[in-house]
Amino acid sequence: MNKELIINSGPAEVDIALLEDKTLVELNKEKSNTGFAVGDIYLGKVRKIMPGLNAAFVDVGYEKDAFLHYLDLGPQVLSLNKLTRLVIQGRIKDSPLSGFHIEKEIEKTGKITGVLTAGQQILVQVAKEPISTKGPRVSSELSFAGRYLILVPFSNRISVSQRIKSAEERSRLKRLIQSIKPANFGVIIRTIAEHKKVADLDNDLKNLLEKWENLIQRLIKAKPPQKIISEIDRTSAILRDLLNETFNNIIVNDQTLYEDTKNFIKSIAPEKVNIVKLYKGRIPIFENFGIDKQIKNSFGKIVTIRSGIYLIIEHTEALHVIDINSGHRVNKEASQEDNALAVNLEAAIELARQLRLRDMGGIIVIDFIDMKSASNRRKLFQKLKDEMAKDRAKHTILPPSKFGLVQITRQRVRPEMNVEIVEKCPACNGSGEIKPSILFIDELENNLRYLIHDQNEKYLTLALHPYLFAYLTKGLKSQRLKWYFKYKRWIRLKSNTAYHFFEYHFFNKHNDEIKM
Repeated sequence: MNKELIINSGPAEVDIALLEDKTLVELNKEKSNTGFAVGDIYLGKVRKIMPGLNAAFVDVGYEKDAFLHYLDLGPQVLSLNKLTRLVIQGRIKDSPLSGFHIEKEIEKTGKITGVLTAGQQILVQVAKEPISTKGPRVSSELSFAGRYLILVPFSNRISVSQRIKSAEERSRLKRLIQSIKPANFGVIIRTIAEHKKVADLDNDLKNLLEKWENLIQRLIKAKPPQKIISEIDRTSAILRDLLNETFNNIIVNDQTLYEDTKNFIKSIAPEKVNIVKLYKGRIPIFENFGIDKQIKNSFGKIVTIRSGIYLIIEHTEALHVIDINSGHRVNKEASQEDNALAVNLEAAIELARQLRLRDMGGIIVIDFIDMKSASNRRKLFQKLKDEMAKDRAKHTILPPSKFGLVQITRQRVRPEMNVEIVEKCPACNGSGEIKPSILFIDELENNLRYLIHDQNEKYLTLALHPYLFAYLTKGLKSQRLKWYFKYKRWIRLKSNTAYHFFEYHFFNKHNDEIKM
């Protein structure tokens, strides 16, 4: 399978698109000022203990307190709390755990009141980002994810991914890790570590231990609520988890991000460093690779597949309902049962893609077209499992019921991806009242005059709809040329098909938008 990562760096956020055989399957948006990402570790303070919920609310600096359930404390929370207290008091300054006395594990059926008290300082790791009106969900069972390994403090257990089937390979990996890991650290061996050399695993383990050392050093002077360790940015996390021999290209449109991505690839997979490329085209990177068009076609209530099949997607807070419709796809030579099977199998492919693309979580109920044959329902179930196997999120699929309903539960750790695809009316800009189009050029020129004369902007780029771009550049005596003679500034124009008809934006020399 041909995999490509297209990274669009903008002033406020970085958009990351994962393509499989040129088809958009994942879309991530990483804001430059984002906080509370999955994997971040905070020193928090317990605000309230809720015995009825067997949980606590922890202040980590977010507007809503983080939720910490007893089951998310982890069996070694007493050891973590002890270490946190000793480090803050200055009684421990070294990071190794070899001489540290591990406390007894807490009981699975215990009460949170026996472990935490209000006002207590505690190290927590974000398990779920803030979603809707809820604060982040956190855990005190810390872990550090690397490319091949996951490091778990206060444990001596070595676990191997269940996807590594070979008993011989599982045994080899366990022996290797046992020989290089320090005491009181557990290790989870990831699927990608299969058949890797000891040097690769050793380097990964050293990087993770360095993270642990940084945590101890930063904890010494920390005061809650404070972020202690940041998870790597979304771009690097995707590369760390997904990068394999099937990746063909990683294309970036920003020089700084290009260098950072190249350096990160060099550290985790030096042999793949040449797949990172810098995009220098004039057309916006997402438009050039057809991603904008796919986004417009893939989000919204109704999603149409080329063959005429369409999906209707409805959302609630924790439940998603998807209805499959055959549209105008009907094979006259086939029976109704065969037609239903063909439609359902094709819809299953798009369904699995939609779940990944929108990062939908919780309970998903899909109403497939009814099929009477049990063997056909088994074929649909198997097809769904095969397509969902590509999904990194934990999920469970139940077989189709006799009514054709399939239930899926899918892990949700981030807010659902939602892209507004309905454009504003080009005439009224959503107001219901129109401005005379004959005055549009005057409005543009007034803004230009203000930016050039009053703001002294020497370098201006005007991005607008392709039709307006064509109008401003047509002919020998184009409107842009008239502006040049009038203001002694060459205005750079850039067309963008994602804009509605009368939409335009000004940018400075740093490519930052100038708010008018």
